[in-house]
Amino acid sequence: MRHIAILTVGRLKEQYLTAGVGEYLKRLTPYAKVELSQVEDESFPDNPSTAERQKVREKEGMRLLNRLRPGTFLVALDEKGVSRSSEEMAGLLNELALAGRNDLTFVIGGSLGLSPNIIQRSDLLLSFSKLTFPHQLFRLILLEQLYRWFKISRGEPYHH
Repeated sequence: MRHIAILTVGRLKEQYLTAGVGEYLKRLTPYAKVELSQVEDESFPDNPSTAERQKVREKEGMRLLNRLRPGTFLVALDEKGVSRSSEEMAGLLNELALAGRNDLTFVIGGSLGLSPNIIQRSDLLLSFSKLTFPHQLFRLILLEQLYRWFKISRGEPYHH
């Protein structure tokens, strides 16, 4: 069975998002073992300098790197990444499975984004859109897309 980790910065606080995340984790159960975990986010002032932003990303990045499983296929979610359709991502899931790569990790950065060390370590730098999403909401978006990708890859209808 596939093992998918979703590693994020900061805790999910909003109840409506927690409920949505729970629903998609339940829907994903037949397709993969999906584990959602987070590292502590770093506090910063309201108007951080460039150096302060870099320091926050570096600290959060080190926490994320320390949580990666050896050999995992790392997908870093970043606005500078490549865009792929849902069908293309379903195809990637199939390609990885055929290659025996059943351990995947998706990383969602904090409010200041991902550190360069996470981006360099990634096997795929993926962008969902040119739009900016709150990193808390993005967990739910990613889980919905994972569910959609599995449905597509198995030729199952998706009506949700």
